[in-house]
Amino acid sequence: MKTFEPGAYSALARRTVAEGCVLLRNEGQALPLPEGAKVAVFGRSQFNYYKSGTGSGGLVNTGHVPNITEALEASGRVTVDGELKSVYESWIEDHPFDPGQGWANEPWYQEEMPLSLETVSAAARANEAAVVILGRTAGEDKDSSAVEGSYLPAKAELDMLKAVCESFRRVAVVINSGGILDMKWVEEYRPGAVMYVWQGGQEGGLAVADVLTGIQSPGGRLSDTIARDISDYPAAGNFGSESRNLYPEDVYVGYRYFETFAPDKVLYPFGFGLTYTTFELSNQSVSLGDDGNIWLSVTVGNTGSRPGREVVQVYCEAPQGKLGQPARSLCHFAKTRELAPGEQQGFSLFFTPSALASYDDSGVTGHKSAWVLEGGEYTFYIGTDVRSAEKVGSVTLEETVVEQLEEACAPVTPFDRLRPGAPQDGIYSKAYEPAPLRTVNPMDRRNEKLIKSEGCTGDKGYKLSDVADSKVNMEDFLAQLTDDDLCCIVRGEGMCSPKVTPGTAGAFGGVTKRLLDFGIPTGCCADGPSGIRMDCGTHAFAMPNGTLMACTFDPELVSELYEYEGLELRKNKVDTLLGPGINIHRHPLNGRNFEYFSEDPLLTGRMAASQLNAMHKYGVTGTIKHFACNSQEFHRHDVEAVISERALREIYLRPFEIAVKAGAARSIMTSYNPVNGLWSASNYDLLTTILHGQWGYTGMVMTDWWAKSNDEGQEGERTNTAAMVRAQNDLFMVVPDSASNAMHDNSAEGLEKGTVDRWEYIRSAGNICNFLLQSPALQRLRGIETELDRALSEAPSLDDGDSAEMFYVEAGGDNRIDFDVSLIGLEKGDNTRFGVSIKEQGLYKLTLTLRSTDSNDVSQLPLSVFQDRNLLGTATLTGAQRDWETAEFNVMGFSGNFYLRFFAAQTGLELKSVTLELVKTLQELQKEMGQ
Repeated sequence: MKTFEPGAYSALARRTVAEGCVLLRNEGQALPLPEGAKVAVFGRSQFNYYKSGTGSGGLVNTGHVPNITEALEASGRVTVDGELKSVYESWIEDHPFDPGQGWANEPWYQEEMPLSLETVSAAARANEAAVVILGRTAGEDKDSSAVEGSYLPAKAELDMLKAVCESFRRVAVVINSGGILDMKWVEEYRPGAVMYVWQGGQEGGLAVADVLTGIQSPGGRLSDTIARDISDYPAAGNFGSESRNLYPEDVYVGYRYFETFAPDKVLYPFGFGLTYTTFELSNQSVSLGDDGNIWLSVTVGNTGSRPGREVVQVYCEAPQGKLGQPARSLCHFAKTRELAPGEQQGFSLFFTPSALASYDDSGVTGHKSAWVLEGGEYTFYIGTDVRSAEKVGSVTLEETVVEQLEEACAPVTPFDRLRPGAPQDGIYSKAYEPAPLRTVNPMDRRNEKLIKSEGCTGDKGYKLSDVADSKVNMEDFLAQLTDDDLCCIVRGEGMCSPKVTPGTAGAFGGVTKRLLDFGIPTGCCADGPSGIRMDCGTHAFAMPNGTLMACTFDPELVSELYEYEGLELRKNKVDTLLGPGINIHRHPLNGRNFEYFSEDPLLTGRMAASQLNAMHKYGVTGTIKHFACNSQEFHRHDVEAVISERALREIYLRPFEIAVKAGAARSIMTSYNPVNGLWSASNYDLLTTILHGQWGYTGMVMTDWWAKSNDEGQEGERTNTAAMVRAQNDLFMVVPDSASNAMHDNSAEGLEKGTVDRWEYIRSAGNICNFLLQSPALQRLRGIETELDRALSEAPSLDDGDSAEMFYVEAGGDNRIDFDVSLIGLEKGDNTRFGVSIKEQGLYKLTLTLRSTDSNDVSQLPLSVFQDRNLLGTATLTGAQRDWETAEFNVMGFSGNFYLRFFAAQTGLELKSVTLELVKTLQELQKEMGQ
């Protein structure tokens, strides 16, 4: 068991970033930079390292994040050209970093400084190497775009690359981006080295310097295929719609498509990555063992002159059979320890043949709605990427029905899907067939399986702790809850609920006094995959992004890192992190690809399971998301995914299944979008038939924030909680107040009309309570402090942002202060502090009048207020609240001087006024209290 040590946390994150950096090119040993080398650093992104993408997954408040140039200087191993740096700094004074205006309005890249030939030539004469840094971001509610300055390089960047590559013999290009970009320029300008460093969180800049200077070797391998052109990706014609995206590429996503149909369209294959040494694979074999497993052996040897690590990748070519199959599918991978020159490591890998089964959604094999292992020869390839993997051997397997299921979540909209046609020289032609359509109505299935509730028994005195102590069963405990209690428990509260850790995303469970009286604790959840988001300004550790972690191909290392995340969650009384995000990288332009891992479901699932298992060691967990098919951010609340049942199960649901079965997932978040006609949060077959029924999931399911649900044939509505509960999505996230039904949902109406049964609310309440039984929230409510909690309370905390600028104000004779609102910073991350002096002790009221200036209705715009080190509260508006609103906070003025701090977690608010005025004097308060 670990203890919370920020230094060790940082060191491990730094090593993880190095292990995820993917070196695509290294001609003439351009990297690492020689010790003592004089280096010219180009690109304005050297001054603004992107630690993460944008949106909820990137809003982690952290301390100073060193940029790459700063880190190179601090390394002491190279000398950075100070004259060139000064040129950039002077230009940036007139071209400052542009943070954008509010939620989802951040620019994809920052304006690049034009370079004169004289500037580049002077730098080339004074330095022996050049490092060029390109930066990109995208995120929630904002996809990338196939335009210059986003997926494509900007003209100023191309001019910079051309000038630097022509002037320097040694050039390394570093790409600080959450996802892959257009790479055709590499062939034109031919820099010595090209490396993706992704977005590495708070330690990213330091780790990049480690790799550039050779302290660490780049250990990453591509978790996605880099194609020659954006139009080459199989989803290119079905991405970006406002209403509906077909998935005609079916199971042929990423390398599964390119290796089957278009190998010539690939610039850098899946799994590819160089390091600073060379490796050789030998002693490779494959066999079908007596235990029924498929066994593979391989020895990896370091044949170079530097230490390093290699990734062994195993791919299968299944027989085409009746279903049709990709030419390659990843079926296993393993990473060596660090091998010294001349050192070897052997691997003996195995997996069950059932892992190679495919889902027959049409019945063409004679086994409709079943996982089928078609009979024939299965050929295996072992290598260090999908393209270079060489044939090792094959095994012949008999046809086997691995698992007979029932149709679920099939499409209702007709479309044709891709399958292999006739092969020629190992490349298949494209053929198409109609995707099988739905034959079973999920509402009929629900009606058949519905158990009618026996009604409320009334309060029997049972508490949830009695269930924990096996004094009463869950069914009898929940029978005490009234219909109103049940309507309340399926509403989570937030954002920044005062009932849980300040500044976090939501509270759930015991959100009303009655629910608390039944001993149901209030659980806490916090964004997101990049670390703990606390909008009150509390600092947390900013983690490397999902793509980077997938590129490590090292679940063990990621697990070790997430043990620290688990400790940090426990320390901050957060029961579940809203992550990892485990959607498939269907298309490079998805804005949230930085949160997700890969185009491959096995790699994605193993990474997710490693994070969950690590956090579970400390009683906390992650909420895997977004279930399912969140493949774009544009119109994400409404764009329907139309997809075959086979593709859904083999590609898009597979990571979730691995996380449930291998990672013991106990919290899942549904996606905003509809899947095959039903919004995910109200999709019965997705949540009840597949997730709970076929996978045996016993945890809880929550919506994404302010998500829609629908009855089939109707539009999605945020108030249709009855449809949500009927599908077994247990929590609507979030409402300002559960007890008053502040969002005016139709829970009570649905119960009254019979469109949803009380038993279905009982079922969701049970899922929520079962989650809480496994969380630290119940121990907190019962007043149980474990040794772990005591140790964490004594462990050092991360800096909480008290370095904010200070202004001093004093109350007048009327015991009132009117603050100058122009002093209060409202840009993302702004902290403003006031030193307040009062003459009269007593209770004061702080009143803020504010509104949204954001154009996005569902933007989350929190402004937190602190008195000294204590959070008074957070005023959180949505983007739709564009009329003046009032937020009030009580301030206890029991000393003549105190501090007030205002923290803006996101741009997009306007303040009209802030006042502090005396409500009751100390004497009046004492009189009321009988003192």
